[in-house]
Amino acid sequence: MRRTALLLLAATALFSTPLAAQTGKPVFAPWGVDLSAADASVKPGDDFWSYVNGGWAKRTDIAADRTFVGIDSVLNDQIDRDVHAIVEDMAKNPAEAGPIGQQVGDYYASWMDEARVDALGTRPLRPYLARIAAVKSRTGLIDLFAATGYQSPIGAAIFPDLKDPTHYAVYIGQGGLGMPGRDYYLLQGAKYDAFRKAYRAYVTKMLTLAGVPAAPARAARIFALETAIAKVHWTPEQQRDVQKSYNPMTRAQLAKFAPQIDWNRMLDRSGLTKVDGVIIGEKSAVQAEAKLFAAIPLQTWKDYLTFHFISDHAATLPKAFDQARFDFYSRTLRDVPTQRDRWKRGVDMVNGALGEAVGQIYVQRHYPAESDRQMGELIANIRAALKDKIDQSSWMDAATKKEALAKLDAFDPRTGHPANYIDYSSLKVDRGDLFGNAIRSEQFDWDLSLKRMEKPVDRTLWDMLPQTNNAYYDPTQNQITFPAAILQPPYFDPNADPAANYGSIGATIGHEIGHGFDDQGRQFDGSGKLRDWWTAESAKLYDQHAQALVKQYDSYEPIPGTHIKGQLTLGENLGDLGGLEVAYAAYRRYVAEHGEPPVVGGLTGDQRFFIAYGYSWQTKYREGAIRERLLSDPHSPAKFRVNGVVRNMDEWYKAFDVKPGDALYLPPEQRVHVW
Repeated sequence: MRRTALLLLAATALFSTPLAAQTGKPVFAPWGVDLSAADASVKPGDDFWSYVNGGWAKRTDIAADRTFVGIDSVLNDQIDRDVHAIVEDMAKNPAEAGPIGQQVGDYYASWMDEARVDALGTRPLRPYLARIAAVKSRTGLIDLFAATGYQSPIGAAIFPDLKDPTHYAVYIGQGGLGMPGRDYYLLQGAKYDAFRKAYRAYVTKMLTLAGVPAAPARAARIFALETAIAKVHWTPEQQRDVQKSYNPMTRAQLAKFAPQIDWNRMLDRSGLTKVDGVIIGEKSAVQAEAKLFAAIPLQTWKDYLTFHFISDHAATLPKAFDQARFDFYSRTLRDVPTQRDRWKRGVDMVNGALGEAVGQIYVQRHYPAESDRQMGELIANIRAALKDKIDQSSWMDAATKKEALAKLDAFDPRTGHPANYIDYSSLKVDRGDLFGNAIRSEQFDWDLSLKRMEKPVDRTLWDMLPQTNNAYYDPTQNQITFPAAILQPPYFDPNADPAANYGSIGATIGHEIGHGFDDQGRQFDGSGKLRDWWTAESAKLYDQHAQALVKQYDSYEPIPGTHIKGQLTLGENLGDLGGLEVAYAAYRRYVAEHGEPPVVGGLTGDQRFFIAYGYSWQTKYREGAIRERLLSDPHSPAKFRVNGVVRNMDEWYKAFDVKPGDALYLPPEQRVHVW
């Protein structure tokens, strides 16, 4: 339910001629937007994304260490540099930085000390692998499945209870795969055969590097086990069904549901001794995986645990382990030829372990209070526009509108950073023990979840770091969250043209609020409770709109032979379309108050609004990365988050004089309108 950040375009310095810099040389706005990005040879009605971004796409290559290039990669690089400066300062002067600085600096220093990591070799692994080797029964396997750091075919997590979001619940669901999803094991064709062959080779290499004998035979058995798991997994589309994924069971019911698992032992060993029951997600998959647990030989499970422990911690082991993991997951699966610089990966690791400690310093250095005020104004305007949309909705009856307005009124926007930061003081960080730091960090995170579970849900907690270039909606709390890192140029600038503000960051706000009314979010009420508040007639009309959008996106084929999954991406597509509709309405409210904007560079305000939205998705992917997205990610690729949206908006047709015969043209009766 997350939405990638959007570009904020300074359209007041746009183009001297409509959409193209005729000199052939890049033209930049004052804060760095390349104004020659457009391709004037493309009609907006044929391919709006290329009309806006085609020139940039032709001349821009993806960096060797990245899966994509675009607006986000530019800001991500800047955030990396900002955070790098923080952790370098802490590493150089840990004693002067106080307790937080000491932890941050020591963790980063332990990562950067490659010589020590290589010198230690596999010694850090040995106690953990010995624990696996010592297992003599399936009871011992249960103990390891419950232990932090070890893989499990059945996963456990702690989140607010969907039907009582003021309290936490334990969720149990399918898991256990080493490749990104079930399709990598099951789809037919030479490409997937090659992935499977490479994965078996990777498993073999990891076991061999760790000194495990008979690695090829063990790898074959591990792969066969994971293939069996993949066959019983729910598809990503099935997993999106929030109603079917909510199945509360007591401990006694669990024992009858999947008797092959000693659930009492697993829960107790996980620290969940006070938990009387759990919520099962993918029922048939969990039940089938429990049967596999009983049927697969004990030694195969031990080999499986051994491989996954090594693979999951490869980055903290000598270079050969780290490189092998990169070669498979990045080079083979995502077509990335080069490993990222170590300092950049160190930034990621420190963010993962001590993220809010770093974020606290990041906010002090890089987040002005004025950003909060400006965002508050934008959000208020978007909410007012959505209220109007709900009031005027032709497919919502009075009873449903009343509930929808109550949900909108209860909506809770948050910007910048959490009110209170995580206290990491109990996490031991050793400057000379990278592997141990990683293990202790994993345990700290789980212990923190256990501690939180004892109390009512704290609505001030954040699921993203302040230094994250992204935003999200949480249906259980009815909140949107915009971290500090997204609220800066080129995404957010108080001096930008209002048309650009509303077409970019405004569409992001609309998208996140819109998640509260997408196909899954609409099933939660204003308090965050999973509750059906729709009348049957309104729900029927909503579903008709949604399925029409599914059909549109099913037809898109970003790479030959692989289409977008319309049902999987439905929530995000609804968010994109509804978000832009609401952002446009908010922009027109602004215009009504302040007057029609002037034509700038040959472009009207409405044209600049849609161009800003198109620029916000200036992104190119590697084929392997886009394939993984198409198979398992609920977000459509960037080009289709533009073309698939604007072709449904009547205002876009008027702004760019799109006519029948243009490739993106849809007859009015085929256009989908969320609002």
